[in-house]
Amino acid sequence: MPDLICDTSVIQYLHQLRHLQLLRKLADRIIIPPAVADELSAGRALGIDLPDLSEVLWLDVQKPVSVAALPLINDLGPGETQVLMLALELEGVIAVLDDRLAREIAKTLELKYTGTLGILLDAKRTGYITEVSPLLDQLEALRFRIAPSTRQLILELADEGEYSP
Repeated sequence: MPDLICDTSVIQYLHQLRHLQLLRKLADRIIIPPAVADELSAGRALGIDLPDLSEVLWLDVQKPVSVAALPLINDLGPGETQVLMLALELEGVIAVLDDRLAREIAKTLELKYTGTLGILLDAKRTGYITEVSPLLDQLEALRFRIAPSTRQLILELADEGEYSP
C-alpha cells in the first residue's frame, strides 16, 4: 500500500463522516504537512468538528524539505501547496486532494493523486465499507460539492447505480 499525503479537507470530511480510520486501513503511512496540521488545529480552535491531532497518533507530520520544490502558485492554500511539495519529494506516494486546481497541478506534475471520493471507493472495493451512497448524502449535507455527473460516476464505480453521462 502506498503512503498517502493528505490535505485538510480529506481529514475533515472523513472525520465528520466518522470514517477517518479508513485512511489507516488503506495505507501503511498517512502523512500530513505542517500547514495541514496548522489548519486542522486552527479550525478545531474555532469549534469546527475536526480531529484532535494529539489523539490521532498514526498521522505523521512531515515538513517538505525544499520550499523551492514547487513553483509559487498564488491560488493554492498552504496545505495543498505542501501536500504537492511532499508528493514531489517522496517516491511512490499518493497525494490526497479535493481542490480542483491542486488536482490539476498534480496531474500536470505527473503525481499520483486521489481525493475523498476516491478514498471512499477504495474502502468499498476493499470491503471496509458496504455502501458509498449514504456517505455521499452525508458529504453533501456537510457542504462537500459533488456534481451530479460525478455522483453518478462514483455510484457506478461503486456498483451502486448506473452511470448515464
